[in-house]
Amino acid sequence: MAEPRSVASPSPADEATANPLDEPRLLGDRSGARRLGGIVAPVLRDLGFRLVRVKISAADGSTVQIMAERPDGSMTIEDCERASLALSPVLDLEDPVSQAYRLEISSPGIDRPLVRLSDFERAVGHEARIEMAIPMGTRKRFRGLIEGVEATGPRTLLRLRAPARDGGEGEPIDLPIADMEEARLVLTDELIRIALRREKSAKKERKAGKARAPRARPLPAGADAAD
Repeated sequence: MAEPRSVASPSPADEATANPLDEPRLLGDRSGARRLGGIVAPVLRDLGFRLVRVKISAADGSTVQIMAERPDGSMTIEDCERASLALSPVLDLEDPVSQAYRLEISSPGIDRPLVRLSDFERAVGHEARIEMAIPMGTRKRFRGLIEGVEATGPRTLLRLRAPARDGGEGEPIDLPIADMEEARLVLTDELIRIALRREKSAKKERKAGKARAPRARPLPAGADAAD
């Protein structure tokens, strides 16, 4: 079986920007949520987050789900609360949804959607489900192991290897990312282990960052803060 690989040529995301907060989404929101995405993305960026996906559903009457993350892929409960507090007044002012709705802020989750080039590159070696907006032949749905990402002229292709059949090796297929409707990881034990390790590492880094933060020295007794 071919080894998972990611092509070493410079990615469009790297060429476009050095700031991961500004990396563009290659897979955007569906029609009803596009305007909403344009409203919330700048607010999230100011908080140090980036938008993953906006989805409007009929759950509980009507629910607006905003999926966001830090550039490293993490998103804590505290981060979700900060995002909600910042977004609520903006959405009240813009009023992008005609009916009453419930706002839900969430992390991408372990079986996350893949929307940026860096998402696909990090997903090399993992299984994904792909739904095409433009069919490949007669097929719109694919599932397989991501083996690599390659920029070919103006097109960026995802190399997907289909599951093996009858003890043989599954066949590879190249799917244009620009022609995809949706892409997301398949939940596996290995993916869960990696996510837990990443979460543990992120917590350590945040804890270390707080410990390094400068603290104000207490003033001597009787001293005036204005002196």
